[in-house]
Amino acid sequence: MFGLFKRDPKKKLQQDYERKLQQAMEASRNGDMRANATLTEEAESLLAEIRKLEANESA
Repeated sequence: MFGLFKRDPKKKLQQDYERKLQQAMEASRNGDMRANATLTEEAESLLAEIRKLEANESA
């Protein structure tokens, strides 16, 4: 019953991932390639966490 109000950690990670990709794209458009690389790396680490959660759910 109380599990109904729990937040889905995968959903939050997915939102953070999409936000980082958007920020990376904007940095690239502004010519800041260093920020683009940093944000892309952070997005990739979030994606790895999402995939890890998905693997744990299916197991």
